[in-house]
Formats: sequence, C-alpha cells, structure tokens
Amino acid sequence: MYRALFPRDVFAELDRLQREMQEVFETGPSIRGVGRGGFPAVNVGTTPQSLELYAFAPGLDPATIEVNLERGVLTIAGDRAADLPGQDEKAALHINERFAGRFRRVVSLPEDDVNPSGVSAEYRDGVLHVSVKRRQAPAPRRIAIQ
Repeated sequence: MYRALFPRDVFAELDRLQREMQEVFETGPSIRGVGRGGFPAVNVGTTPQSLELYAFAPGLDPATIEVNLERGVLTIAGDRAADLPGQDEKAALHINERFAGRFRRVVSLPEDDVNPSGVSAEYRDGVLHVSVKRRQAPAPRRIAIQ
C-alpha cells in the first residue's frame, strides 16, 4: 500500500528539490563554476604545454565570435540570431528553449603561466576550441666556475 501512494523515493525527491532551490538562490560562482544556464557551455582543462578551452556553441557563424586574451582573462563574446517562425499574427511559438542574443563568457587564467602570443582558436562542428600555450619555465643550467 505504501508503494502505491508513493511510487518514488521521497527522500530522493526532497534532495532534488533542495539542489534546485540552491541553484536558484546561488549568486556567486562555486568551486565548480557557474556553468549552468550559461551560453555557451564551456570545458576548461590543462596539459603540460597549454590550457585548453572548449565552448559548445552550435549554429554560430565563426565571424560573429570574438575571442580576446588580456591580462590573464580570456573572453568569448558573440551574437546568436533567433530562429523563430514567421512574425505574422497567425504564427504561435509554444516552446522556446534555445538561447538567442548577445553572449559573453569570461574565464580567468593564471597570468604568469600563459603566453599571450601563443593563442589559437578554431571553430568546427559547433565547438570553439581555444588553445593558450603556457610559458616555458626556465630550465636549470649548470654554471661553469672560472
């Protein structure tokens, strides 16, 4: 009888509701970033030679995307046009979940670790890949004694 009245786990539902409420009222970034709700969604990672950023932005014209690196701050900005049905009075839009309009994503990079002249960006299949080369650490060298 208990199962018929409550087909789901009540505590799991309460946990989900608590997480959703925290997301609504969260104003600052956490250790995991602000990714939810931001456009484009980004992944940032590092290799020993570079910092790699992938922005998932399908349907954009690469000419409308701006990528800037200044003082350790990488900025991706652009504009996404709205793809809505005709604007006559008989057309109706029932669901619109796709983001349209200006967007801007900012990622802080360790300024002393990046080489501003070693930045490349490529847009393919809806994914913007930005690679920022790291500065080479000075290699230790042996000093000859005279």
